Amino acid sequence: MKDPYQVLGVARAASADDIKKAYRKLARSMHPDMNPGNKHAEDRFKDISAAYDLLSDPAKKARYDRGEIDASGAERPRHHYRSHAAGSGAGAGFGGFGGRFRDFDVGGSFDADDILSDIFGRRTGARGRGPARGANQHYSLTVSFVDAALGATKRITLPMGKSLDVRIPPGSDDGQTLRLKGQGAPGAGGGAAGDALIELTVEPHPFFKREGRDIHLELPVTLPEAVLGAKVTVPTLEGRVALTVPPGSNTGAILRLKGKGIPGTHQCGDQYVRLKVMLPDKPDAELQEFLNKWARSHDYDVRGKAGMA
Repeated sequence: MKDPYQVLGVARAASADDIKKAYRKLARSMHPDMNPGNKHAEDRFKDISAAYDLLSDPAKKARYDRGEIDASGAERPRHHYRSHAAGSGAGAGFGGFGGRFRDFDVGGSFDADDILSDIFGRRTGARGRGPARGANQHYSLTVSFVDAALGATKRITLPMGKSLDVRIPPGSDDGQTLRLKGQGAPGAGGGAAGDALIELTVEPHPFFKREGRDIHLELPVTLPEAVLGAKVTVPTLEGRVALTVPPGSNTGAILRLKGKGIPGTHQCGDQYVRLKVMLPDKPDAELQEFLNKWARSHDYDVRGKAGMA
């Protein structure tokens, strides 16, 4: 028989959480469903399960640590009671396998299948206890910024060749998971199919940035548009709209387009347009001559105003 601490690879002072984590990790890797036909893995899984059965029960663990019971849970003769430093083992207490893995409880409510159900998407009881739900299946889908914001329908083809129409709800965000009920792996014994879980990846937009339900955009404007004011066209999620640039606008000025952001259940977000004043690409002799004359009588200290002088 094997010492349950050694089977799980934990110290004798390990906490209940550490013991559970060690069990989960080992049970996932050694479960017979993950190792079909592997007798060594099956035997190892029996030892792992029996070790956890003992160490997860505070009363059994305490009695084992005092040497009152062995690794199978059997009583020791009183003259053999001792404090364990290393010890016996577990497999014998997992009797009644007969090629099938029995259930066991900890604290009256723990089922070993619960820990493994996230791997297989079903109860291990499907091997003999009736209908079992199919496993959930995970997929990824890349969508454009505009499709995620406004909503769209995309057709995807699953690995087995089945095509599905996926509705992207308006306002979907990067990393969001959509659930298609009943489109996962088929169930066993008449059980329901699992679900298809589709994680969205939203492509970045060349000039839109999302913050919550608001859209932010940096808009280049010319020097005359900024100084004199102008009507310009601005891209939005639903097309171009007119925007009034007030006279005397500067780089960093922010204008709001109400309701032009991400659609919401009750109301849409807004679009915020940040102006960026752009000079001509090439030096303009006429502009330089004008500014030379203008600057002589219109000096102003922008760095001093900003506290940088």
